[in-house]
Amino acid sequence: MDRVITSIKPVHSLVSAVMAGVGEPYLMVQGTTSPHTFSLRPSDAVRLENAQIIFLVDRSIETSLVKPAHTLGGNAPVFMLSETKGLVLRKFREDRAFETHSHETNHAHEHHEDAGHHAGHGIAHEKDPHPAEGPYDMHVWLDPENAGVMARKIAEVLSEADPDNAAVYAANARTLQHRLDELTAKITTDLIPVRDKSFILLHDAYQYFEARFGLRASGSVMVDPVHAPSAQRIQKLRNKVQELGAVCVFSEPQFSSRLIEVITENTQARVGVLDPLGATIEAGPEAYFTLLHDLATSFRECLAPADH
Repeated sequence: MDRVITSIKPVHSLVSAVMAGVGEPYLMVQGTTSPHTFSLRPSDAVRLENAQIIFLVDRSIETSLVKPAHTLGGNAPVFMLSETKGLVLRKFREDRAFETHSHETNHAHEHHEDAGHHAGHGIAHEKDPHPAEGPYDMHVWLDPENAGVMARKIAEVLSEADPDNAAVYAANARTLQHRLDELTAKITTDLIPVRDKSFILLHDAYQYFEARFGLRASGSVMVDPVHAPSAQRIQKLRNKVQELGAVCVFSEPQFSSRLIEVITENTQARVGVLDPLGATIEAGPEAYFTLLHDLATSFRECLAPADH
């Protein structure tokens, strides 16, 4: 199997781990590029045309990659991992403190069907039966339990396409699950001291991680990473930080540090940085573990008491 295509780094990491000893998948969205605005390079188009299998998360994540995956991918099956049976899905948070999406109130939901897949094979239909963005937050990989579910699905898909190596894929998936269990236990312990701390997000993308490890954001704010907010908007954001008693405001790499400093000026909040995609992490089977470890470290360091 040498023509397996993956979209974002966390998915590439899981597929790499399952394929260890057999082959290496190709990562489409590299560096700090957003999967929402990814531009296909000529070399990417060639890889899609020659693909055997394509793994994506969801239409709402790889917005700009879904259509070329289906049109250029030829006969290669496109697997939407968000449709994997057994995943815990969470709806967008609708609380007034969260400035993100106008969706139904959040609650956990478990998939009981591989919706949108051919029966028995989990191959996505070429016609898109769903809107680009539904009621569910699709940052599903940030829950390591979901990562294990997806890894088993990946092993199943690879085994169907390459039965000669089915035993290797299954063994790799079991090893991966064991490591995910260890990672979950360690992060759970590490974050116990900061579970009751209030924080605000500049991108409400972390509720899967929060729910798994006992954290809970107090709110989020919508900030354009390119255009500076008005003075009135900045004051409203500062007021929100104060009202919610936020210990920390978490940014992401695409936001300027100066913007965050302005928002938190004259407040007690510290500033942290979170990255749901692992933009600066080296791609490969270890990337997923580094990604979650780094998230846990960022939460712990920013939320810990000042004298910690």
